[in-house]
Amino acid sequence: MRESGMGGGGRWRLQLLLFLLPPCPTPGLGQCKGQSLANSLPSKAQPGAEMAASGRGLCKAVAASPFPAWRRAHSEARGGLKPEYDAVVIGAGHNGLVAAAYLQRLGVNTAVFETRHVIGGAAVTEEIIPEFKFSRASYLLSLLRPQIYTDLELKKHGLRLHLRNPHSFTPMLEEGAGGKVPRSLLLGTDMAENQKQIAQFSRKDAQAFPRYEEFMHCLALAIDPLLDVAPVDMAAFQRGSLLQRIRSLSTLKPLLKAGRILGAQLPRYYEFLTAPITKVLDQWFESEPLKATLATDAVIGAMTSPCTPGSGYVLLHHVMGGLEGTPGAWGYVQGGMGALSDAIARSATTHGASIFTEKTVAKVQVNSEGCVQGIVLEDGTEVRSKVVLSSASPQITFLKLTPQEWLPEEFVERISQLDTRSPVTKINVAVDRLPSFLAAPNAPGGQPLPHHQCSMHLNCEDTLLLHQAFEDAMDGLPSHRPLIELCIPSSLDPTLAPAGCHVVSLFTQYTPYTLAGGKAWDEQERNAYADRVFDCIEAYAPGFKDSVVGRDILTPPDLERIFGLPGGNIFHCAMTLDQLYFARPVPLHSGYRCPLQGLYLCGSGAHPGGGVMGAAGRNAAHVVFGDLKSM
Repeated sequence: MRESGMGGGGRWRLQLLLFLLPPCPTPGLGQCKGQSLANSLPSKAQPGAEMAASGRGLCKAVAASPFPAWRRAHSEARGGLKPEYDAVVIGAGHNGLVAAAYLQRLGVNTAVFETRHVIGGAAVTEEIIPEFKFSRASYLLSLLRPQIYTDLELKKHGLRLHLRNPHSFTPMLEEGAGGKVPRSLLLGTDMAENQKQIAQFSRKDAQAFPRYEEFMHCLALAIDPLLDVAPVDMAAFQRGSLLQRIRSLSTLKPLLKAGRILGAQLPRYYEFLTAPITKVLDQWFESEPLKATLATDAVIGAMTSPCTPGSGYVLLHHVMGGLEGTPGAWGYVQGGMGALSDAIARSATTHGASIFTEKTVAKVQVNSEGCVQGIVLEDGTEVRSKVVLSSASPQITFLKLTPQEWLPEEFVERISQLDTRSPVTKINVAVDRLPSFLAAPNAPGGQPLPHHQCSMHLNCEDTLLLHQAFEDAMDGLPSHRPLIELCIPSSLDPTLAPAGCHVVSLFTQYTPYTLAGGKAWDEQERNAYADRVFDCIEAYAPGFKDSVVGRDILTPPDLERIFGLPGGNIFHCAMTLDQLYFARPVPLHSGYRCPLQGLYLCGSGAHPGGGVMGAAGRNAAHVVFGDLKSM
């Protein structure tokens, strides 16, 4: 019987009650002396609550100014920098901005401090080449949590999206028989058309593809509940009081929900997450172009091969998003990724948050009792606060900004050992015309065709090519045939480039952080690698090199130097199973809190990880708000 061994209805009601109990605050956080925030919070602190007058000047400036938030955040913050806030956020990346926006809406007076002249972190738009506006680092949107769109009213604050359909294009390098053009694989939302495309390579695969998509959709549904809450509170289970242990049982609810969704298929999904993606895809398909196209999502941004165990999770991470109600959809942000950051910033500042650019945080200040009391800027300015949230990487937060004497040695050692290897070199290119592919020649008028809006996968005809590219990097060499994901956002958003021209995003790998023999990247090495990438594109789209107006080359060290990405890693640290969920960034400290009371991690190095998701910022803000109420 289904209820056998459950002890009857009384026990079920007890379990339901435990699930509804709120998570417990950090033990001892309220022991730090200082003014209680409880009396200053609105009695009904809901999103949209009226804020204190202290931030209204910036709110009016936002409403009146036609310029992006990052251009005016520092110069038009009326009243300037204050000596004290309720909360300080280090870094104006998208997670930091999301955290600030939620806290401010909850009545917590919040200030954000950003080192660069522009907000957004890696979600930024920059005019590197005159009149060409690039999403210089991140370049696509899908993973941003649906609640964030709604809660922060991002459309009201100017966010506009261009959904892509079709979304994936993989051209072949093959001799056209009898004057025929080479084959290509074009995938979108129309399943019948997808099957027709796949059938060029395998009818069996065409029949299997809908079942594979349903399999992936079910796994994404199971993971979804885990993304919007802190992980299971293992510290409370191990060291908390009896009441704290009982309350922490509520954090098991998302895990149990995930288990119910997966049901009897759990072993298959476990294999997917732990096996090499090549093994998984071999069980589903036989055609290499399809397998390699799907495998790109398992290695993108990761220093892993499709043959690496656990590469399946990275694939899942990239397919569990969606846009405007369409699961798995990816799109371009009107005006580039910086427009997303601007919309989040407007949401925050409209409710009274302060955002300061070109203000570098030098260290986190700690009082004599071991509690955070604010930050010190690089110019020596002290800013007091009850809590500090860092959207910087775990390494910068805990190894550079936090006084080491306040952190346990074991914690510091674990942070220093995080895997931050990155294979990525991002190349932003301005061109005076669209690339014309042998597999899909341009229209006579040169207008964008459906495949131009896609992620175009080059050197991806075979999973062996991806593995060989990875092995080159393991030898300290840039890949001889690098994996190239080519996107042309101006194909859907003409505001990014002059008429007839386009911006091209090249997300390429594998490139090691340090070259063979300990050699560092220099201008000659950068240009040699970019030339190799361009030669590869030229083979698929003759004339591409002649169309280039200018380029911006960002190797792993460049991504680290400009955007603060450790090792150039776009996720802050690897998205491997040993660095996920209750082990992100390290075990026992996955709930956004850290050993130092009042300091929180809210960036991609925290659960649930990287990508323009915003979940870490949102989750951290709610944890902080709960702790502040108990102070």
